[in-house]
Amino acid sequence: MGIYVSLQEQLARAAVTGAMAAMRATPDRMLMDFGERGLRKIEYPEGREFMKTALLLSKRNLKHMSPAVRTAVIGTLSKLLLRGEDRRLQFKARNGFPPPIVLVVSPTMRCNLNCYGCYAGKYESKADLGLETLDRVLGEAEAIGVYFSVISGGEPFILGDALWDVIERHPGIMFQVYTNGTLIDRAAARRLARVGNAYPCISVEGFEEETDARRGPGTFARVNRAMDYLREEGVFFGFSATATRENNELIVSEEFVDYWRRKGCVVGWYFHYVPVGREPGLELMPTPEQRILRREEMVKRRAARDILLADFWNDGPLVGGCLAGGRYLHINSNGEAEPCVFAHFAVDNVRDKPLEEILKSPLFTEIRKRQPYDDNLFRPCMIIDLPEVLRDVVTGCGARPTHDGAEAVIQEFASEIDEYSDEYRVIADAKWREYH
Repeated sequence: MGIYVSLQEQLARAAVTGAMAAMRATPDRMLMDFGERGLRKIEYPEGREFMKTALLLSKRNLKHMSPAVRTAVIGTLSKLLLRGEDRRLQFKARNGFPPPIVLVVSPTMRCNLNCYGCYAGKYESKADLGLETLDRVLGEAEAIGVYFSVISGGEPFILGDALWDVIERHPGIMFQVYTNGTLIDRAAARRLARVGNAYPCISVEGFEEETDARRGPGTFARVNRAMDYLREEGVFFGFSATATRENNELIVSEEFVDYWRRKGCVVGWYFHYVPVGREPGLELMPTPEQRILRREEMVKRRAARDILLADFWNDGPLVGGCLAGGRYLHINSNGEAEPCVFAHFAVDNVRDKPLEEILKSPLFTEIRKRQPYDDNLFRPCMIIDLPEVLRDVVTGCGARPTHDGAEAVIQEFASEIDEYSDEYRVIADAKWREYH
């Protein structure tokens, strides 16, 4: 048996080595043509272009990655494009809908920072999900064809060896770890380089002034140092930025994106502040005009194809609207299955039910039935674009808030969110007509 396993490992490594060599030798245009053929199943043109850019950037950055990172990246792309469909098709045949594209898990809500406006700031922070439960849920996800998982929180690296253990137990999954970056030292960067199948996305709010104002003095310097370690050790990494009324224009500026690209970031994720979590309020939320500007500027930056950029609220055309409730979901540190990282309501817990059963729950089923919530994919969100959807499904399915104050988004702030939605709809509909 040992000889057989060893042979399998050697064949797998040889296949990856061959794939890397072929990828490096393939001209960009041919790689894009291959991507076009391999990504035909993606219905939306922006989604196909996004994945083609991911292929291109993977090729360009292979030479900078550690051997384990190269192996993991090629393996993940291979499963997504070529050999990973069997489990997904079997799931769809059993259930009538496809499995998630991505699973987000927050194994802890503990954090070493105390940022104002944190979306996770009101969760119970004393109890963690636990390695055994996390390990089982990830195993269930991979069994149904989920090969990409986000680890969020809280601060994941506060878990220490428990985080490393779960990443190493699931080499078939690529993990994106959202982190404040302050716990990534040289040793952590080296371990990420050895493990290969996890890459950090480090939170920033702008440059030093903006980042330190929200995250604490010295944070910006620590983030930069962490990125230096990651780049030097050959780790794939990126940035994440939450758009507020104060930094919206800055974080999509050419100066900002170029700064992080030069630091070594290969990806950048944008999030739109919504009134959930610690001390929520709409005064931090970008205006409708700012949101449209952010999308238009980000599309310009993304067209350069030198960094992979995505906006959680503005990229409805990339994925066909909202992903919540099935194409993606969030398991919080209490085990509760939320339809979205920012929709803090649940009816099921992974400690009580397997993942596949939770995906068939009335809450997730009702959300999927309504998607897309509007023909205008610039308005994909059931929290701030079509807020009546979130209210209806929460009430109709008896979903409970997952922490104190979570209900404010559908109660206390309902009239303000409706007003925001109406104002944004006028602008977004005009832009959608131009786009479409």
